[in-house]
Order: sequence, then structure tokens, then C-alpha cells
Amino acid sequence: MSNDGARPEQPAELKRVMGPRLLLLFIVGDILGAGVYAVTGQMAGGVGGIVWLPFLVAFIVATITALSYLELVTKYPQAAGAALYAHKAFGVHFITFIVAFAVVCSGITSASTASATLAGFFTDGLAINGWIDEGGVSDGTITAIAMGFMILLAVVNLRGVGESVKFNVVLTIVEVSALAIVIGVGFYVIANGNGDLSRITVFEDANDKGLFLAVTAATSIAFFAMVGFEDAVNMVEEVEEPQKIFPRTMLTGLGIAVILYMLVAVSVVSVLTSDQIKTINEEEGRALLSVVSVGAPDFPIDKIFPFLAVFAVANTALINMLMASRLIYGMARQDVLPRQLGAVLPGRRTPWAAIVFTTAMALGLIFYVRQDPDSDIVVNLASVTSLLLLCVFAVVNIACMVLRGKKHDHVKSFFTSPGPLPYVGAFLCLFLVGPWVDRDSIVYEIAGGLMVIGVALWAITFAINKATGQGDSSFEDVTRLNE
Repeated sequence: MSNDGARPEQPAELKRVMGPRLLLLFIVGDILGAGVYAVTGQMAGGVGGIVWLPFLVAFIVATITALSYLELVTKYPQAAGAALYAHKAFGVHFITFIVAFAVVCSGITSASTASATLAGFFTDGLAINGWIDEGGVSDGTITAIAMGFMILLAVVNLRGVGESVKFNVVLTIVEVSALAIVIGVGFYVIANGNGDLSRITVFEDANDKGLFLAVTAATSIAFFAMVGFEDAVNMVEEVEEPQKIFPRTMLTGLGIAVILYMLVAVSVVSVLTSDQIKTINEEEGRALLSVVSVGAPDFPIDKIFPFLAVFAVANTALINMLMASRLIYGMARQDVLPRQLGAVLPGRRTPWAAIVFTTAMALGLIFYVRQDPDSDIVVNLASVTSLLLLCVFAVVNIACMVLRGKKHDHVKSFFTSPGPLPYVGAFLCLFLVGPWVDRDSIVYEIAGGLMVIGVALWAITFAINKATGQGDSSFEDVTRLNE
């Protein structure tokens, strides 16, 4: 931006090509992915057969927050999400920045979780097909594969990958197919009398927390599997009649996701015994793969399933790294972060500096968490993602109530969340953030460390801008970073 504060010429309005069907597929595809593959086994290990309950509670919290998003996105139909709502509600530049950077970090930690999950599925697939020794894969090898995959994502990102709704449709079909296999195997086993459906009512207090705290802790992990619906607000400018179709479609997408998750949870606890689930947790195994291999040993499904899961999880990682790098690029272009992070690769016109920065953060996360031999890399990185997004969602819920008292004349009709429900959503989100959830200390260390990095970069940029007289931008531009 020039010193005189002139705004760059705005691009033409985006083409509205998404109807209710494509929007539904986008939402479902964004919610499904790494979450259910990564955390179901660990949740079952903590609460036993009632593992479906944390998914249900997480769905309720997510739905209340989704109602706030729906009120805001139909009131302010711009592709900017939480940062826009925070800026409209509070008008404090630093709060807007913190919200935007927290979203960036949640994308990085989500991609890191997906990468670690993918590495496990990939090695499992090789072992099941007899291409490697099943007992010969060390933690170091899995870490190396996870980090190698993050570098591969960076290369793909550097070449330029535009978001494609049609491609998302294909990936969504793969994701749903993989989960349908797990559900189908589970109910096949139950129908043959080899599964125990009565386990779904059994609570096993593995950590002596009691029912309430155990379900609360599991819900905070399950929340990782329910996020993704909030990304849909960034597609609002490409949706036909968003005020009309967004509310129904988003809530339908959340409903489809939770039904699939609960059916998967029922399959896991009906097919696998408590001892098998505990073994999965101790070995950082994949519960969904175990359901397929235990429930259908005479079919070759287990040889294919790991690679279907790899495909689904890879999609989660790629989407998150694309989002994170573009947000960093946007903040740098608006002089909210160092300008060097806004550098663009000649020819390809991709934000290479932002891609390198976000990739380095992801690699550092994977390496840091793996240094603790007792740390569960998947659960801890998923917990960091949930922690960051729960904080963002609390801000969005509060912003929803604040903005009800402000005038806006550009939209005459919009969705309204019932009564004070956004305050309930804010309370529930903040409750799930609290220390009583009993997260590993490393989760708070990582989340805090990431935000310290962001604040330090912001402070350095602010000081440079003040000294040079540059970067006299308002955060009106920052709230449109995703465009």
C-alpha cells in the first residue's frame, strides 16, 4: 500500500456459482476429513462405549456457534469470516489481528494433525499389503513421513492450487465412502452376531475423572472433528441467494456430519473390545482401520481403506495450508505482518514467503511434539486446533450479540440466532477451553507459543510502520484477507 493510503483497485464481484447442493457438498467435505480418523480411538479409550456422546455434545456446541455465524454471514455477506465480525463488533485493530492469526494457527495445527495421521495410515497400508515389515516402522520414520508430506504440500502450494468446488465434490465422495465402509463393516459384524451393541451404553472411566469431566475432555477433542463449517462463510460471495440457502444448508451439513460420526463411533465400540481399543491408544493406532481389519478379515477392504483415508486426510491438510498461507500473505500485504512475508514467486504468482513461513511452523510443531516420547502427537495437535478455534468461536458468539445493537442498512433480511443463544455458545466454548478439561500442558504451551510469535511479529511490524510512516491501513482491509 502506498503512503498516501490509496486503496488498490478492487476486483470485480465474484461469480455466484454455488447453489444449495454444491454448498452442502463443500460444507460436508470440509467438516469430514482428518478429525474422525485422528481422534475416535483416543476418545473411546477415555470414555469407553459412550464415545458417541462427546460427538453429540460437540455437535450441539458447534451448532449454536454455527447459528451465530449464520446471523453474521447473512448480515455481512463478505468472504472474511471471524476477523470481519470481530472488527465490525469491537473495532479494535489488535483484537482483529489476534482473531485472524489464531485462525491461521488453527489451520497450521490442523494440517500438522492431518499430516501425522496420514503418515500412520500410509505406513499401515504398506504393512497390511506386505510391502514393509509391520513391526519395522519406528516413530522416527512416521515423523519423517509426516514432515516430508508437509514439504510436499508446500511444493504443491508453490505451484499454485486454486480452490475448486468440483474437486471438493470428488474428495467429499471419497471421504464419505471411507466412513461408509467403517459403518458398513460395523453393522455387518453386529448383524452376524459378532458385535456387542450393548457397549454403546458402557462408560469406562479410564482416567478416574468421573462421567462429567471425562465427557467434557472427550468433547474438547471431538470438537476437532466438527470444525470446518466456519470455512463456508468464505464462500458466501460465490453462493446464490446466501440469505436464503445458507442457514438451511449449513445446518444440514452439520447434521450429516454428526450422524456419520456417531455411526462410526457405534461401529468402533461394537466391533472392538475394550482391550483392543486400549492397545490402539498405546500404539497410536487408527481405530477406524482396526474396525475394518477386525470386522472383515476375509475381505480385501482393509488393504484399500488406509489409502482412502490417506486421500481424505490429505485433503484436510492441503485446504488448511492453503488457507493459512493466504491469510499470512494478506496480512503482510496490509502491513500487519512484515512485508517480506508478502513476497510472491515470479511466474507462478504464488505467495512463496508465506508458504515457507507456514510450512516451517508446521514442521516445527511436528518435530517439537515428537520430542516427548510420552506425547500423543495426533491428540495434542488436534487439541491445539480445538483450543484455538474454541477461543475464536467464543469471540464470534459475543460479536454476534454486540452487532445486534449496531445499525446496518445494506441487508434488509437476515437469519437471526434465537434469543441470547450466542451468549450460551460463548460460555460453552470458553468452558471447553478451561483447565478442567485436563489437556496435556504441551497443548497450552504450543497454543501460547504460536500466539506469542504472532504478537511479536505484529509488534515489530507496528514499530517499523510507525518509524517509516508506512502501513497506514485500517483493518477494513485486513477483514477481507480471504478474498
